Order: sequence, then C-alpha cells, then structure tokens
Amino acid sequence: MKGHLTGIIEKELYGYTKDDVPVFQYSLTNKNSLTVKIINYGGIITNLWVPDKSGTFHDVVLGFNTLEEYEKFNSNYFFGAIIGRYANRISNGRFSIDGNTYQLSINEEKYHNTLHGGFKGFHTRIFKAYPLKTPDGPSLILNYLSPDGEEGFPGNLNVEVRYILTNKNEFIVEFKAITDKPTIVNLTQHSYFNLSGSGNISNHKLQINSDFITPVNEKLIPTGEFKPVKNTEYDFKNPKILGKLLSQNYGYDINYVLNKTENELKFAAKLESLDTGISMEIFTTKPGLQLYTGNYLNGIVGKLGLKYDKFSGICLEPQFFPDSPNIKNFPKVVLYPNKIYKHKIIYKFK
Repeated sequence: MKGHLTGIIEKELYGYTKDDVPVFQYSLTNKNSLTVKIINYGGIITNLWVPDKSGTFHDVVLGFNTLEEYEKFNSNYFFGAIIGRYANRISNGRFSIDGNTYQLSINEEKYHNTLHGGFKGFHTRIFKAYPLKTPDGPSLILNYLSPDGEEGFPGNLNVEVRYILTNKNEFIVEFKAITDKPTIVNLTQHSYFNLSGSGNISNHKLQINSDFITPVNEKLIPTGEFKPVKNTEYDFKNPKILGKLLSQNYGYDINYVLNKTENELKFAAKLESLDTGISMEIFTTKPGLQLYTGNYLNGIVGKLGLKYDKFSGICLEPQFFPDSPNIKNFPKVVLYPNKIYKHKIIYKFK
C-alpha cells in the first residue's frame, strides 16, 4: 500500500527504562512506503524497511526487539544510535582547550580510551521528540541538553537531531549543537547496515570516495599520518565485493579521509547488496568516514531471533577523525559559544 503523499507518522509506547521512564517509537513512512522506526532512547533507528527491485521490503539495519535489550547490551554495540558528544576514540580520555585539560570517563578499558562519548553517551540518553510533517516527507526532531561535566565534557551542550524520510527515498540526518563553554563535538549515526536483510555482508559491494586512511597504533588511536590506500586492501575508490577481502583479514575498523572540501556536502560511499539489488549512497558534510565491518559481533541475538555474528552488518559513520583534539594536523573539533556545530548526512536508497 502506498503511503500518504505527505507521509505518515505514527507514535507508540515502546517500553519503560529501568528507571521507569517511558520511551516511544516513531514510525515515519514516505509516499513510496519506505519506513524508518526511531525510539527517543538514544535516537536509535530500530528498523528501516526498503524495497528491493521486485518490491519486497527488507529491514536493512541491525537491532534488538526490546528496550530492555538496548539498555543492557547496546553500550557494547551502539546499534542504530546517535553517538556523542564525541564519536570514535579519544586517547586516554584526555584533551585540552585553550590551556585547560579535561579528563573523560574511560569506557574502552582495554586500550584506556574514551569511546563514543563514554559510559553514558548519547546512545543511552532520553531525547525530547517532536514529529513534524514537511513537504519533503515525514520527520522527527530530537532534542537533548547535555549538562556541563557529563562524562567529563565541559559546557552545557544543546543538541538537535533532525531525521527526515523524503519522498525521493533519502533518509536525512541533520545535527546542530550549541554550547555555553568551549567544548569538543563530533556527532554521528551508528546504524549497522545489511542490505540483504539477513545473513552477512560478504555479498555486498562497497565504494568509498577516499585516497587516504588515518592508520592507527596498537591502541587503535591514529598516528597522525595519512596513508595512501592505492593498491592496498583499503582501496575502495572503485567498487569491490567485500567477501574475499573479509576472508583474508579480520575486517575493517578504520577512518577514511574523504575527498572533499570542508563543510561541503559530498558523496562519501556507496553500498550495494548483490542479493537484493538494494543500494545506498551516503553523502556528508564531515571530512571522515569510519568503516567498521562488525568485527566484534559475537553471536548476540537481535531482532526476530537473528544471531549477529562477525560481519553481520557494516557501519559507515561520517564524522570528524578519531582523537582529533590531540592531533595537530587533524581537523579542528572545538566548538565555542556563539558558534553552531552542524553536520548533515544523506542516505539515498535505490
């Protein structure tokens, strides 16, 4: 059945947190019947239904069935969540701004890093939600005020995330943030995609618009170098099928330096399932793209009883570079009062 011309927005109770706070799920459906489901806990995308070339719909993101599972397990996986205040890793959880040094909580204890905002990053927070119909399609606005000192970050950070499902089959994520004290900000969306709807990503073709990666040390922190990808296993300038590459190594967890100028919305990557024919193009205004192939998925049971093993999904996370606050030649990530942090991501499905 075709969706309404301006789209459909539905709201339902999803569950209660362990602190007895109600969480709601919002379903956005465009005129072509693409549907995305989002909960206001962590801004998590729980489902994303996309049709293949024969018109059969597939849920193309990994996730859990219940709020209880997201609360219990998602700090290990970050399925579908908004990541903040700082996506990716910060070495030793420490950085300085204008001579002031800040210590964050260390939630990646093995390497002594802060990962994805700490123990209670944005992936665990309750957002205020405001559904809104637009001429482009249904949308959902999420707001969260991160207080000064949360997980060690300075400043009261007011964050707005806008999800839009357009009638052109684009799923758009727009981030805005303002602060009352100098702080660092790096927000992204952490969905694991499987455009086949189940199984693994071996039969996916990947293209990344990048000539360089930022190689990492034994603690998974960038060395500060820019390493050419040409003639290496990291080279996705031209589309490559993932299967053989994944069978030859442990998988990927690396930041790509995108071929773009600062703040320009530009093509970053394309992913295609050879099983369903569903393809997804990603555009972003940020300079980096973290490629992660689900290397640490360890048999956790997700939606519909599906078992998520290594390579069951792929993350393509547009963002600033890892540990940018501590590496001089990386893009600057400090947000000052009276400035606005902005980031736009477009996922275009065909």
